[in-house]
Amino acid sequence: MERLEAEPRPNWREDCESVGFGFHSMDGVYWDEAHCYRFTADEIDELEAATRELCKLPLDAVEHVVKRDRLSQLAIPPRFVDYVKASWTSQQPALCGRFDFAYDGKTPPKLLEYNADTPTALLEASVVQWRWLQDAVLPRLPDADQFNSLHEKLIANWRALGMTFSGNSVVHFACMKDSDEDFGTIEYQRDLATQAGLSTRFVHVEDIGWAEDAHCFVDDSGAEIDILCKLYPWEWLLRDEFGPDLLRCPLRLIEPPWKMILSTKGLLPILWELNPGHPNLLPAAFEQKSISGDYVQKPLYSREGANVTVYRGREILHEGGSYGDEGWIYQSYVQIPRFGDGYATVGSWVVGDEPAGIGIREDSTPITRNTSRFVPHYFV
Repeated sequence: MERLEAEPRPNWREDCESVGFGFHSMDGVYWDEAHCYRFTADEIDELEAATRELCKLPLDAVEHVVKRDRLSQLAIPPRFVDYVKASWTSQQPALCGRFDFAYDGKTPPKLLEYNADTPTALLEASVVQWRWLQDAVLPRLPDADQFNSLHEKLIANWRALGMTFSGNSVVHFACMKDSDEDFGTIEYQRDLATQAGLSTRFVHVEDIGWAEDAHCFVDDSGAEIDILCKLYPWEWLLRDEFGPDLLRCPLRLIEPPWKMILSTKGLLPILWELNPGHPNLLPAAFEQKSISGDYVQKPLYSREGANVTVYRGREILHEGGSYGDEGWIYQSYVQIPRFGDGYATVGSWVVGDEPAGIGIREDSTPITRNTSRFVPHYFV
């Protein structure tokens, strides 16, 4: 695994924007093709094997949490416990997720967290870096490849959802207003579903209404929303004014309610409890005293590194934010590999229950924040 300097394509901005990646320069530099990562085939095999191994463990954890009635430990509101359990026992289908690994090509990938509900960095990991490979790498290295089957596997999964879950129903896609990143990501998912043959429609979260007489949610045109693919966290949805109405209507959601169990960092201590010593897991616990040595304190719910604190020797690294009211977990600290001026985190995607590719984000600190950069990769 090496970080290399690269020559950006002269038309890279236009090419990114042509596939809906208009947020390529948020916070100054986000998409960074002045650098790239080169892997060996063996390293890619190791990442794929670790991802495949970890695909099953979170599902075992959900079964454990449901059977042992541990949902309150994950700050899931009591009134929604049966709602979550019912979605699991009825096997409501899921779409995708992203494991974030600390990996340097020398030691086994270590799971930092699992983004199972609202994973972003999807469009750039799928279409954008694949187009970069075609334009910037293959002309000079025709035998190069990329760990990236996201586009094809997502279409296949949407096609399966269309046959088993949605039928002839329109699938609505929603995100918050005023976020180019969220809009670009959810529009990519909508395009994938359309390519898979589903009927789709977009609506902003703020424009979703509740029709009391029909006991259903409606879009801005007044049409009933039967299936909703949301880029909006479950924990926010439950606490919204109309969140309790979820219990009074037949609305189906992607990701399904049981993904709440996986969208909290409380999953990490449970994974370690069920699989102690696993080579791809880090020791984690709900109490700090259970962790020896350097450690990281994480809120049960958090995004983009908010409110994460690293205790490394006498050094304390802290990222601010508004999370933490629901509680905390503690995870053994592992050094995030540093290449040049950036700390690199490997995001390994899973679609359905299959590994589907990786994307790499860099930050100037060991905490990956919303100001991180996305750097493409290839392997030889």
